[in-house]
Amino acid sequence: MVQPDGSVVVPIEAFAAQVTISAFRSTDGGASWSAATTVAVVSHHTSAANIRNGGALPSAEIDRSGRVYVVWSDCRFEPGCQANDLVLSTSADGLAWTAPARVPLDPVGSMVDHFTPGIGVDPTTSGRKAHLALAYYYYARSDCTLDTCELHVGYSSSSNGGRSWSRPLHLAGPMNVAWLAPTASGFMAGDYISTSIVPGTRRA
Repeated sequence: MVQPDGSVVVPIEAFAAQVTISAFRSTDGGASWSAATTVAVVSHHTSAANIRNGGALPSAEIDRSGRVYVVWSDCRFEPGCQANDLVLSTSADGLAWTAPARVPLDPVGSMVDHFTPGIGVDPTTSGRKAHLALAYYYYARSDCTLDTCELHVGYSSSSNGGRSWSRPLHLAGPMNVAWLAPTASGFMAGDYISTSIVPGTRRA
């Protein structure tokens, strides 16, 4: 993510003793880079039916002011970590990040499993008036099996920088997981979703 002053912020999923969402930055055009800063330690539920969904691979975008928004799948808010929510963290400088906030797509304990998020931000908006768009895959039940799991695509938006979200829309599905391309690491719908907003509108 390139900020207005030219600083570059790179959010990543990092693997060490723990899986984390982290970020590093450059303020000199890439000549040097900071050490990675931890955004959050990931709590993640492994999705059913051997689906390859990128784990907690983050999706990131930036608003007009240079604030960076990062979304990933995380089960920290769910009882027993039995399903994934999507969570959001933001930063003005790529070093200090807000605590992960749950995107309220479904009630806590609903067992809906959300994954593979794609965040979009209207580049003409910023801060408390930033328009966000979020597409994602989900299972209606996290405890499904290859015979019963059905993959859906959902969408929600925010017009206030992620403080509140619209009622989710169902975009596509159900899809039988066995219809997806088989790979060595599972059935693959895709490792990521890219979401964009036409500048000045709320359409993604």
